[in-house]
Amino acid sequence: MNARGASSTAVVGILANPMAGRDVRRLAARASTTTLEIKRDQVTRAAVGAVAAGATRLLVVREPFRIATGALEHLTLDAEVRVLDVGAELKASDTARAVQAMRAEGCSALVVLGGDGTHRAVAKAWPDAPLVALSTGTNNVFPASIEATSAGAAAGLVASGRVALGDVATRAKCVRVEVEGEASDLALVDAVLLVEDAVGNCMPFDTARIRRVVLARAEPGAVGSSPIGGLVAPCGADDDAGVEVTCVGADDGGRPLLVPIAPGLYRPVRVSAVRRLRLGERVVVKGPGVLAFDGDRERWLASGQDARLRVVREGPLVVDVGRALTRAAREGVFLDRSHWHDGLDLERTDLDCC
Repeated sequence: MNARGASSTAVVGILANPMAGRDVRRLAARASTTTLEIKRDQVTRAAVGAVAAGATRLLVVREPFRIATGALEHLTLDAEVRVLDVGAELKASDTARAVQAMRAEGCSALVVLGGDGTHRAVAKAWPDAPLVALSTGTNNVFPASIEATSAGAAAGLVASGRVALGDVATRAKCVRVEVEGEASDLALVDAVLLVEDAVGNCMPFDTARIRRVVLARAEPGAVGSSPIGGLVAPCGADDDAGVEVTCVGADDGGRPLLVPIAPGLYRPVRVSAVRRLRLGERVVVKGPGVLAFDGDRERWLASGQDARLRVVREGPLVVDVGRALTRAAREGVFLDRSHWHDGLDLERTDLDCC
C-alpha cells in the first residue's frame, strides 16, 4: 500500500461496446443514438477519474472503431495503459473475450459502457465481476446514468483499495435459466417468452406475442420489458424477490396494461396474472416459443420443451458510485493532492471565452 492506503498496482478495465445504443430498435422507436464520439469522450473522462482516484494501470481493448484506444492515446496520465487485442470484430462475442482478458490481466474494477445486453455478456463471462455499470445502450435498466468521471473515480477507489469493495458494492440479482437438454443461461433484468417470433429479431417486441415475463427487476420508471411488471408490482434492485407476469393474446382476455416497450413507444400488453416470486422460486415455461433475455431474442424452445427460470442474487458485484465517493470523502482521499495533474493545461489551451 502507498499513501492513504492505495495499492501500488491498481488495475481498472474500461470496456465500451461500440454497438450498444446503435441497433434498429432505436430507429423503430423514438430513441436517440449514442455516437462513437460520445463514448470516446466518456472513456476519456472515466480514465481520468480512475487515475485521480488511485488507478495505476488501465486496460482497454483494441476494436475497429478505436473508441477506447483513441480516447487514451493523447492523455498524459500517471498510469500505465495496456491495450488488449482480443480479435474484436464488432460481434457480441467480443465482450466476453474482452472481459476474460481483463480478468486474466488482474483487473480489480471494471467500468462498462453499454446497455442491459452488454452487461449480461459481462456477467456471463465474469459472474462476480466488480462492476461500475454505465448506461449507453438501448435497454438500460441494469446500468445507471452516471457521469463517466465519477464512474471512473469509483472504479479507481475500489481498484486501489482506498475503499473496500464489500463496503460499496451489492451483488446483483439475475434470472437463471435452465433449458431442457441444453446449456444454461441468464438474464440480468428480464426473461421473456414470445410466441410466433424469431431468434435474432431486433425489432421492438410485438406485445401481442408476449406470454410470460420473469423479472429480476420490475421497474416502473424503466423502458422495455421491466415495466410490464413494474407498472403493476414494482420490485427494485434491492428487493429480495422477483416478479412473474403471465400475458395473453389480444383475443384471450386479460387486462390491457399500457407499457413503454421501447423508448417513446407505448403499446398495450394484456396481463392475466402477476405475482411476486421468492428468490430461488422456480417458474417453468414451455415451448414452442422464443426466449428473450434483456431484450435480445436468443433461444428457441421447441414444442413441449421446458425452460426453468429462477430469480437469484448471483449477478455481478455492482459498485454504488455515490457510496464509494462518499466513503472516499469521509476518508479524505482527495485532500492534499496538489501534486496530481491530469495533463490538461488550461492556461495554455487556446479557448475563445466570452
